[in-house]
Amino acid sequence: MSEREAVHGSHRASMPAYATLADATAESAQGGLAGVAGNLGGGVGVDVTDATTQPDGTSQITATAQADAATGSAAGGLPSDAGPRAPLEAPAAANVSRETTDAFASLAFTDDSPLAAEMIATERLRRELESREFPRPTKTRIFAVSNQKGGVGKTTTSVNVAAALAQHGANVLVIDADPQGNASTALGVAHHSGTPSIYDVLLDDVPLARVAQRSPHVPTLWCVPATIDLAGADIELVSVVRREFRLHGALADLLAGAGKELDYVFIDCPPSLGLLTLNAMVTASEVLIPIQCEYYALEGLTQLIKTVDMVKRHLNPSLHVSTIVLTMYDARTNLARDVATEVRTHFPDETLETTVPRSVRVSEAPSFGQTVMTHDAHSPGAVAYLAVASDIASRDPGGNL
Repeated sequence: MSEREAVHGSHRASMPAYATLADATAESAQGGLAGVAGNLGGGVGVDVTDATTQPDGTSQITATAQADAATGSAAGGLPSDAGPRAPLEAPAAANVSRETTDAFASLAFTDDSPLAAEMIATERLRRELESREFPRPTKTRIFAVSNQKGGVGKTTTSVNVAAALAQHGANVLVIDADPQGNASTALGVAHHSGTPSIYDVLLDDVPLARVAQRSPHVPTLWCVPATIDLAGADIELVSVVRREFRLHGALADLLAGAGKELDYVFIDCPPSLGLLTLNAMVTASEVLIPIQCEYYALEGLTQLIKTVDMVKRHLNPSLHVSTIVLTMYDARTNLARDVATEVRTHFPDETLETTVPRSVRVSEAPSFGQTVMTHDAHSPGAVAYLAVASDIASRDPGGNL
């Protein structure tokens, strides 16, 4: 055996062999970090700490693996003692050269490569948004995400904006008030028949803290699921005392107890103006309206505004339309541009400049039990929703409820 083979053989012998990641994780938990460190909650970083030179002139690199510390609160209930709402700390700066501030500055595109130019522009925007500080609200902000027109992106907007805010440090609760349960699917929580859900809260006075589930993908994001039982809730609530205030009372109890550190609550409403939507509007202080850039969505907006005004006059004086998001925007069509112009003309302060484009990644993410924010954070749809979340965070009206 040559001297080189002997050196390599001894190096391999010193490295422990792991059949599975579970074995590596168990070894890591026992302190054996000499060969490998596994952590299911985070990545593994390797630092080169020493280099020794062999007699034949070759170098042997000694590497030390370091396991990331576990982050976030323990799995379980809502944050009961998350501390004061201090400004979020900026992420630690990466140890990289500062000579080049734009990684794409050296790239040049002609009119023959518009797709590449668009991809670069999207990635630049994503990096700029990721570097922003998302201010936490002074008090819990409660949104009713509503539009009686179906298929305009209510659920998609609810879960993706909630996930984007949670990824930037906010404690967020999504209440799925739609019997279809699509928000529950996107957030990866169980919502099969018999699962404790919003139905039990509205009809049986079950506390929200007992039915809320943590999303498996974002530690500071929770969901109150909806099951098929909710389909009959509109009829069953008719004979209930103070039927319009059932959700309001349940959420007030939550915010006074286990959910006192929640920063945002998003209520995903069904595509109707029944008692479920009415409960959401009585509970919320802000209405977020997603509008598909088509004519039918414009027609429905008029009726929705009338409903908001009625609730404001008779049931919830603090309710107002704070945010309008243009969804499924296709800049290639005159119709989309005309609808966007019309909405901005009538609601200049409420309508966000950011438009959400049609995106396959946004549509396919729920099939993986995820939002697009965790499914593909680099896609145009994810970047658009990140921009929407940033705009919402910067529009803090000073709290509610």
